Amino acid sequence: MENLYKKYQQSSCVCTDSRNLTPDCLFVCLKGANFDGNKFAAEVLEQGAKYVITENRDLQGNPRAVVVDDALKTLQQLAHYHRQQLKMPVIGITGTNGKTTTKELINAVLSTTYKTACTKGNLNNHIGVPLTLLSIQPTDEMAIVEMGANHVGEIADLCEIADPDFGLITNIGVAHIEGFGSKENIIQTKKALYRHVMAQGGTLFVNETDNVLRNGLSYDNVVFYGQDAEAQIVSMNPYLKIRIGTETVETHLTGSYNIWNFMAATAVGRFFQIPDNVIAKALGNYVPSNHRSQVDRIGSNVIISDYYNANLTSMTAALKNLSQLEHPRKVAILGDMRELGDLSVEAHTEISQLAENLHLETYFVGQEFAKVVKNNVFADVEEANAYFVAHPLENAMVLIKGSNSMHLNKLTAILNA
Repeated sequence: MENLYKKYQQSSCVCTDSRNLTPDCLFVCLKGANFDGNKFAAEVLEQGAKYVITENRDLQGNPRAVVVDDALKTLQQLAHYHRQQLKMPVIGITGTNGKTTTKELINAVLSTTYKTACTKGNLNNHIGVPLTLLSIQPTDEMAIVEMGANHVGEIADLCEIADPDFGLITNIGVAHIEGFGSKENIIQTKKALYRHVMAQGGTLFVNETDNVLRNGLSYDNVVFYGQDAEAQIVSMNPYLKIRIGTETVETHLTGSYNIWNFMAATAVGRFFQIPDNVIAKALGNYVPSNHRSQVDRIGSNVIISDYYNANLTSMTAALKNLSQLEHPRKVAILGDMRELGDLSVEAHTEISQLAENLHLETYFVGQEFAKVVKNNVFADVEEANAYFVAHPLENAMVLIKGSNSMHLNKLTAILNA
């Protein structure tokens, strides 16, 4: 590993996609069900990669090739070895909802005072976490690593790679339950972050109002948040206005549920000795661009884009938030919630009934909603586009919410109006 690490240090960065090759990079040949990067090992060397990690035995003996049995495992081992060389605090973040927004807000706060490294986008899985770690530079002072999971034991595995000494779980709800089997399995998988940090003698940031997170937690190094001392809502129409201490902040996020994310970021900032006025300015300056609680005015409509992901908890929160906002015409366009397994029919029924009870003008997209609703339902985004071209929405506040795989970003009849 020491020899491989020297090659990593001599490289400009780590790449895994031959379509986005960076000169002098260390290229890792990954493979999946529909691709095999090992086929391009020789090609990426010709195109400018400095070294390549590959399972391709034909490159055995090439001084610029590291031939291994398992390229993914080698990537993870290299990332862990790099983590062991780092002396900076590493904050691990996971949760069912809000982890990416919370990560972005924490980074916005900490980067006012420290040179931070942070997960890009949502590269939070068994490939993304190693790539995040390997992007950390010796000059960085603090790292924020997002961790996601869709099967039992995944957070524990990611903790073994990233070795966080601070941990924050935003919440634990029902998502990806097909891969977990039960909510208890989800809870135990997510709480592996707590167990790892506790074993290291590190510090946890815990929402004290969340009974699921507090249940069974017996540990001294805990920073609790969740009361008005951290943040409180002043108003919401559609953007959240919050108060932090004596500071009032006009944010660029909608959704009352985001108050917990602001509280978490405030608690972390205060722990690392950042003053309230600096925290408030950082949170006010944060502008989302990832389709999570993002607000845009498009034509005569106000669009709330929240279609990167969806599950029963987040869909419920988004609908309730829309119902609380002031606007003469409130419209919800809801795409299927994926990976709910046997709970799918029940969950989609619950959401459709909630939308009806909240008296929202609602349209549904996807086969799962088609099983439980009769009106205003479209098989896919193309069918929805055709409808809204013929019946354009005007002067409306529109929530667009659904799982990423529903491709609601292609709802061009509304998003490109």
